[in-house]
Amino acid sequence: MTRNGLKLLFSFAALLCFGVDSPRAQAPIGPQGPEEGVIRGQNWLIPAQDRITPMRTRVFRPPGAGPFPLAVIAHGSTQNEIRRAEFRAPQYPALTEWLVARGYAVAVPQRPGHGETGGPYYEAQGGCADANHAKAGRGAASSIAAAIDFLSRQAFVKKSGAVALGHSAGGWGVLALTTQALRPLTGVVAFAGGLGGRADDVAGRNCAPDRLVAVSRTYGERARVPALWLYAENDSYFSPALSKRMADAFRSGGGRGAYELLPAVGSDGHELIFAPATAWGAALERFLRSLR
Repeated sequence: MTRNGLKLLFSFAALLCFGVDSPRAQAPIGPQGPEEGVIRGQNWLIPAQDRITPMRTRVFRPPGAGPFPLAVIAHGSTQNEIRRAEFRAPQYPALTEWLVARGYAVAVPQRPGHGETGGPYYEAQGGCADANHAKAGRGAASSIAAAIDFLSRQAFVKKSGAVALGHSAGGWGVLALTTQALRPLTGVVAFAGGLGGRADDVAGRNCAPDRLVAVSRTYGERARVPALWLYAENDSYFSPALSKRMADAFRSGGGRGAYELLPAVGSDGHELIFAPATAWGAALERFLRSLR
């Protein structure tokens, strides 16, 4: 056999021994540097659902060794590939500080297909008129579940009492997550949750809104944990009428939880999650207490 042939043979053998999802083929996972600041911010790499893509994640903790209940915050998304590639690492300072002050360890992962995390995009909804909201929701939920599963194995995180909070497409993802058998999870919170809002960048125009309602009902039929649906009156992506239809469908399907329409926030209530805690804190506090 020629030298090149031997090289190919050894390369093939290496692929068999160290497949693409083996630890040696991955970027290193776990913490990536020291903790910083009062709420102990720290960069982590967390394996996504494909076990290949490491999600770039920021983790925060209260003082002490823990263990602490876990809160995972899921960011929004876009169907535009160029915008996703430029997607910056998500930051939710007001919500993060609020949760850490109440004893939660908080993780904010950047899901696959976005920004520096890169990798495949699991949340494609297809065209607007025939948008597959159920498939996109499952994709986001799987990424969020992977983060919860990995972090719940860490010594500083409790094995129960986890909550998942999400914004927009991330909110839709945590609603889809209610249907999964995820032992640590006790409830989810959707801030302006949904998909396909502002179609063609027109306020109040949605991609297949009736499908959003129908899928919300199926979520309710299979939900294992309660959900809090939080929206502001001036949300340009999901009007009060549509958001209430979705939440009502979830509950009519058997899902537990609450819908709260909060007063207008800033220039667009879709950014509710970025508002000061005075806008959403009371509603979130009530819901988290109900989970205990």
